[in-house]
Amino acid sequence: MRFLPTDEQSDFARTLRSLLGSAQVPAAVRAWAGGEHGPGHELRSRLAATGLFALAAPEAYEGAGLLAPELSLGFVELGRAGMPGPVVESAAVSVLLSELGDEGLAKRFLPGLVAGEAWATLTLPGGSGGSPYALDADAAAHCFAVSAAGELRLAVPGEVLRSTDPARRLSRPAAAGGERGELLAAGPAVARAAAAAGRWARLLTAAQCLGVGEALLERTVGYVKQRTQFGAPIGSFQAVKHRLADTLLALEFARPLLWAAALSTAPGDVAAAKLRCGEAAYRAAMTALRLHGAVGYTEELDLSLWLRKARPLRDAWGTPSACRAEVLRSVTPG
Repeated sequence: MRFLPTDEQSDFARTLRSLLGSAQVPAAVRAWAGGEHGPGHELRSRLAATGLFALAAPEAYEGAGLLAPELSLGFVELGRAGMPGPVVESAAVSVLLSELGDEGLAKRFLPGLVAGEAWATLTLPGGSGGSPYALDADAAAHCFAVSAAGELRLAVPGEVLRSTDPARRLSRPAAAGGERGELLAAGPAVARAAAAAGRWARLLTAAQCLGVGEALLERTVGYVKQRTQFGAPIGSFQAVKHRLADTLLALEFARPLLWAAALSTAPGDVAAAKLRCGEAAYRAAMTALRLHGAVGYTEELDLSLWLRKARPLRDAWGTPSACRAEVLRSVTPG
């Protein structure tokens, strides 16, 4: 089992990092938080041109196949850049439709998702690691909802609710086309596809967490090299070095768990990766906040865009306690 990206995979990640680095993502995030989705949609189209979204769809529907390692690498870069929009949910919908095996539904929705022409969002029952809230449904062309009874329906977004991260706009899906929305599919196949979609959503959220943690650490290291106290950069202080080293170790120990989960996509592996990556990102956020001091609390500082993502992403698609329970189930005989 290989735990390092291939040269081709590394080149793909570098391409995404370069694209996102020149795309003024913080400005797009601030616009998104204010309800202006245009810059985020433009960025989505540019990412689609790299083939990123094709990695979550079969070749029969203009995709590249379900390639979890490559997609995970891409989502690390999305987290590092702080990309707005329901990127995880759109990929999870692609997986759901791919696994469902309904050719009509796949042809109806997958080409647009692969081409970056539309976002989609997804809610799953709580037992699937999902949430009753739709993320960024006001910006998504399609809101998919799976019920505990195994029904897949389309819904429309309800009232937008406040979130810890203003760029993660939450809402409760409202009914559309009938009392509970247009019924797309029902039965055991929906439950199986939803379980697969939930695992991929958890995996890709873990990847985003790792990227967010890396961005926070990088920005904090840069800051402590510049900020001086008693005539010396605070980065030269032993206590600061120890805190940064602990943060780096947490991220580095989370990384191989993410790659292992991307290779296997087994529920226990994915849960372990989400647990470690989520907690490492949260540690990086706490380190960044403490070492930046009072300036770290200001919304004007771009750092806040990552600080406010760490906690929601840690809990999205599987809280730490839910992930621990899944890991325990995976290692318990019988």
